[in-house]
Amino acid sequence: MDFTEVMGELERLGTEQNRKVYRRHGATDPLFGVSFAHMNALTKRIKRDHELAEALWATGNSDARSLAAAIADPGRFTRERLEAWLDGLRSPLLIDLFVKHIALKTPFARDAMERWTASDDEWIGRAGWTLAGALAAEDPSLPDSVFEERLSAIEASIHRAKNRAREAMNSALICIGARSEPLRGKALTAARRVGRVEVDHGETACKTPDAIAQIQKLWAARKPAVAPAAKPARSAAASPGKAPAAKPGKAARRG
Repeated sequence: MDFTEVMGELERLGTEQNRKVYRRHGATDPLFGVSFAHMNALTKRIKRDHELAEALWATGNSDARSLAAAIADPGRFTRERLEAWLDGLRSPLLIDLFVKHIALKTPFARDAMERWTASDDEWIGRAGWTLAGALAAEDPSLPDSVFEERLSAIEASIHRAKNRAREAMNSALICIGARSEPLRGKALTAARRVGRVEVDHGETACKTPDAIAQIQKLWAARKPAVAPAAKPARSAAASPGKAPAAKPGKAARRG
């Protein structure tokens, strides 16, 4: 699909109801209001197309930029180009997509995280803390010490951070607490010291998750490693050709 076809399709798929919902969640105009289902279907059709992504991003349209983030090639980004895409973003939804699909997958993600989390700007800060949480969840190559530093920063400044940056800091705290056993304890300690985190979610039903409860829930959901049961010794009296007994848990498996 070329640029004109894609923009026409996005406009056709948008609805007024979606526009109202997205605006309540912080989306900025112009936007068409394309559903997540339709956006995902378009992404699968187009796959990777960096030139188209650049053209879509240049429109400033929120739906076009959401699609651009999904089809752009992170390997084509320089540090300067990454900063250029982030510059001027004021939509938490779009910032989160930009981090998930692009910033996280660049070779300088850690550097971007460190610079952006140090910013006093609400939106750059949100990008940095969203990236910190994503790296904690998805990059096992980084040492835990990187995230210990983030915990110290969260504890020291979350209550004076701007609204949408504060929301991302709370999410990062949860992601860090779910990363490893040592960080679990450190994050829970930090969360207890931080206490309740207040975020203004506007005219939505969204609520700020309690970091302590969420970290504990994530760890509780992890299945403990269980050693395989020893196979029973074969009985000499077993009938020839008799089917073996079903292995424990076999019947519970889903296809």
